[in-house]
Amino acid sequence: MLRLLTFSTLFPNAEQPNHGIFVENRLRHLLASGEAQSEVVAPVPFFPSGSAVFGGWGRLARVPRHEVRHGIEVHHPRYPVIPRVGMSLAPILLYRAAGRFLDRLLAGGARIDAIDAHYLYPDGVAAVWLGRRFGVPVVVTARGTDVNLIPRYRVPRRLIRGAMAGATALIAVSAALKAAMEELGAPGEKVTVLRNGVETAVFRPPADRAAARAVLGLTRPTLISVGHLIERKGHHLVIEALRKLPEWELVVVGDGPERARLAGLILTLELGERVRLLGARPHAELPALYGAADALVLASSREGWANVLLESMACGTPVVATNIWGNPEVVQERAAGVIVERGAGAIAEGVRRVAAEAPDRAATRAYAERFSWDETTAGQLALFRRVVAGGCAPACGLQRSS
Repeated sequence: MLRLLTFSTLFPNAEQPNHGIFVENRLRHLLASGEAQSEVVAPVPFFPSGSAVFGGWGRLARVPRHEVRHGIEVHHPRYPVIPRVGMSLAPILLYRAAGRFLDRLLAGGARIDAIDAHYLYPDGVAAVWLGRRFGVPVVVTARGTDVNLIPRYRVPRRLIRGAMAGATALIAVSAALKAAMEELGAPGEKVTVLRNGVETAVFRPPADRAAARAVLGLTRPTLISVGHLIERKGHHLVIEALRKLPEWELVVVGDGPERARLAGLILTLELGERVRLLGARPHAELPALYGAADALVLASSREGWANVLLESMACGTPVVATNIWGNPEVVQERAAGVIVERGAGAIAEGVRRVAAEAPDRAATRAYAERFSWDETTAGQLALFRRVVAGGCAPACGLQRSS
């Protein structure tokens, strides 16, 4: 039995149930194999008040220190965040807070064979330092922005390179992401590609698609755009594309700092009757939303592996996705949808192509079923067993399990 410590600030909690849910899903499938067990250390930034007047910061303060999710023990120690200089200091602040917590956890009898860390910065950097301190191997999973955005900054770039060199092994969620890690200096033989899977038992076509559409009041062919309302997700491009698609309507699912700007764009383009901002929705509502739509549009400028693509396909809905990292690895057949360049005009043309040769929804679902978690779970087990077998001897870390 592999004894892992999963370490990441990207993990769901009672206040943020959808936060980093892809990390939780991968871990759940790994533990379901019966060949591994794990406790999760998912630090959250410290904030002194849980009052609702403080918005997102107040929510962080309300996150429980300990909870059990799907039978998994999850700990949420606090670490300080310093405004303005926080990006450069985050790894050391995270390391110090997590180190103190792990001292107590291990003193209480916990034993670990390896650290399973997610996101290269600051999580992976801190995890590699923790691995050295406690004498255990570290596997770090890179997921996208930690490779294609954060390394643009000098200090994070240097620390990321150090973490990739110091980690026992690295995981990339797409082949494109692996190539980018190699460009940053990661040895190719150290990086294993293990894509995310899709929860086909959760994401499935609605039993009554007409009823699902009626609940939303949909009367036209419908597009759906899902994701945090930030510029790089490209929701504004999907809205602009609607001007070239007069017979279509759009629902946007998600919340974030771009909401007011998107609402203004809808008014400016006089699309109020055809575009709705639904806000953030519980994860359990997403299958019905995907299933009610005729196509999902993902207009991102950067992704590692876009989970929404497979989620939509699993609900029978094809996709129109921009030609960026990872997406061509997901959309490989006509049943899945089409890949387009990033721009309102190209998106509109992609929607027309999908509509003109609409794949059978059952075929789209069948395509998504090929992306189960089984292959990823097998890959994780093989990788963790390899790093544990070749890792530090027990003498250099009494906290190692025997």
